[in-house]
Amino acid sequence: MNICKKQDDGVVITGIGAVSPLANDFYTTWDRLLAGVSGVQSYVVPPELASYEPRWARVAALVKNIDEKLTSIVPPATLRKTDRFVHFALIAGHEAMTDAGISVTAENTHRFGTYVGVGIGGLSTVCDGMVQFLKEGEKTVSPFLIPRTISNEAASWLSMQWNLQGPSLALVNACSSSADAIGLSYRMIKNGYVDAMLTGGTEATVVPLAMAAFGNMRALSQWKGNPGQASRPFDAQRTGFVMGEGAAMLVLEKKSLALQRGARIYAEIVGYSATSDAYHVTAMQPEGKGAEAAIRLALEEAHGNLTDIGYINAHGTGTPMNDAIETLVIKKVFGDHAAIHKKNHLLVSSTKSMTGHLLGGAGALEIAFTAQALKSQKVPATINLEFDDPNCDLDYVKNVARDHSFTHALSNSFGFGGANAVVVLKRFS
Repeated sequence: MNICKKQDDGVVITGIGAVSPLANDFYTTWDRLLAGVSGVQSYVVPPELASYEPRWARVAALVKNIDEKLTSIVPPATLRKTDRFVHFALIAGHEAMTDAGISVTAENTHRFGTYVGVGIGGLSTVCDGMVQFLKEGEKTVSPFLIPRTISNEAASWLSMQWNLQGPSLALVNACSSSADAIGLSYRMIKNGYVDAMLTGGTEATVVPLAMAAFGNMRALSQWKGNPGQASRPFDAQRTGFVMGEGAAMLVLEKKSLALQRGARIYAEIVGYSATSDAYHVTAMQPEGKGAEAAIRLALEEAHGNLTDIGYINAHGTGTPMNDAIETLVIKKVFGDHAAIHKKNHLLVSSTKSMTGHLLGGAGALEIAFTAQALKSQKVPATINLEFDDPNCDLDYVKNVARDHSFTHALSNSFGFGGANAVVVLKRFS
């Protein structure tokens, strides 16, 4: 018996779903992204904490008005047992599977898995449970508190919803979580262990406790003006990232099987790499050595030339240090190809300028954007880029989306603890 059916076959993206601060489906999210719409708004604490005055948290990028869509997809009994981060994953997963038009059968169910990246998990459930425990005692704590909280529940509920009996796994690696989930799903298919994966990431941690903690780290944006201008990657006046929430899920398939069933293909995944800075609990290595290695290794697997890469969806959080280091890394790897004065130079943008930072869910949403950028040959902008920073001197597609002819792109995800994940995509034709 050949347990691992290794073969020379590609891995393609055939379905995408999303719940984001811009919209509750992928295509509306994409349209608003191209239009330069911001999903950032003023942050208002819950009514039960009305007396709490946040020191730092003034803005956030929230998912809005999902109740009708949620109840049409998720049964009431499931809703009661699950946290908001699972709700997002179920909506995005439903859209991705429907978009792919793929069937789960008795023949393929054990070769169809789900890997989901989650940075933190059910933090709101933990916070609410602790308040309930302190106010009313042990007997009032929900027996569903633990299942609602743990990170693997998103993948677990997706596997149950779609009868996916292949490998099911939660990837928890800070802000690289969902990029790693997609990268490892790609590897599972490429190495012949499975034929298809429902994969991506989700996060729902815009709660007062997390906002206070990130604020005390001086990581959150301190912008005091229009909330829509608060997320400012690569801008000289950037002051930190904007907390976001949401999910993106992708269907990955073995290319030969996708072609056989006539599936629409967004893009092909041709490279993935993950490295660790081994440097600091939160800060990037100052010279970006781990990030640089991740990009180079991913490109090596993709077997392409540096000049093949036409677009990078940057990690681009809007923090002063990280944006400058990412710029430095891109310049070190790509050299003249990144120089803004060169013809057909590399384009870079940060879609977090519109979505905020989805933490563990960020990489999946940004890989989805990168795939659609390749398919449509349109590159989304970095909005709120008004003031030039001499340490950030690439073409960041300033404020207006751009038509662009390119064949390859990559998506960067860098996380706390020195996690670096890079995924390389190729246009399918």
